[in-house]
Amino acid sequence: MNAVVVSMLSMASPVLAGTFGTAEEANAMLQKAVAAIKADKASALAKFTKGEDGFKDRDLYPFCGGPDGNFTAHPSLVGKSLKGLKDKAGKALGEEIYATAKPGIISEVTYMWPRPGTTEPVQKYSYVTKADDQVCAVGYYK
Repeated sequence: MNAVVVSMLSMASPVLAGTFGTAEEANAMLQKAVAAIKADKASALAKFTKGEDGFKDRDLYPFCGGPDGNFTAHPSLVGKSLKGLKDKAGKALGEEIYATAKPGIISEVTYMWPRPGTTEPVQKYSYVTKADDQVCAVGYYK
């Protein structure tokens, strides 16, 4: 019976690994988001919020904030403050995202955030950059 359990668990791990986006996929999505903003900012922000055209993949999605510090693209937070956002440990992650984002450079910000559908905070990494007047990011969990 132990061999059956081990066999079943070994078959399940690739499925579990594919449940969440990877660092490479998050980086690629952010680069795609930057290109979309450069092509048509208003259309891109709407697509990010709706998760259209490949801008929602498992737990990966782009989110952006405008010059006023408010979300311009996010599945549920558009219009709320990105710049004032704090993680579950009290870290001012919104301020760090804004301070870190630079045009043409993709940097990384880490913070504590629950995976979708959970409440327990875990380490989350977001790639951040600035495109046009937008500070944008795509986050993934390790």
